[in-house]
Amino acid sequence: MEAVASFKALAASLHGQSLSYIWRGHGSSIFIEFGDLTPKANRGSSSTHSEGAVSLGVEWSWRIEDETDILCGSWSDEGIWETAIDQLRDAQVSGLKLFGRLPEVELVTEGGVRFLSFSTTEGQPQWHLVDRRTDPPRWFTVRAGQLHVGDGSEPAL
Repeated sequence: MEAVASFKALAASLHGQSLSYIWRGHGSSIFIEFGDLTPKANRGSSSTHSEGAVSLGVEWSWRIEDETDILCGSWSDEGIWETAIDQLRDAQVSGLKLFGRLPEVELVTEGGVRFLSFSTTEGQPQWHLVDRRTDPPRWFTVRAGQLHVGDGSEPAL
């Protein structure tokens, strides 16, 4: 239960903070940065992005919804992604929580827009939450169907 308590404490610390930066990785992966930003070079390329004090990354299978509709998801036409992502930009965090039998993550903004991981493939949910405010950083992932907290050095399963 230490991982769940740590996640809840991290989630509480993000309440009211603005989403600092949102960027897309390879394919449908998406990253949401919180807090102070630091420039970071992408692996194996000359391009850079900013890395927040806290980062939420979803490799695939995610969606963005408002109170009445799914605005887009990782399987939607990419042409509508930016319009939905724009509703998250600079929004303030109202909540961050886990849901589902196999832990998925839900980010809720004060405006009622939700970003959810929603894995649809075999294996484990494909999201991570990194808190770089600690030394070493704490990485929240899902392993063997349970929330796991580590230092990010564990091999992917």
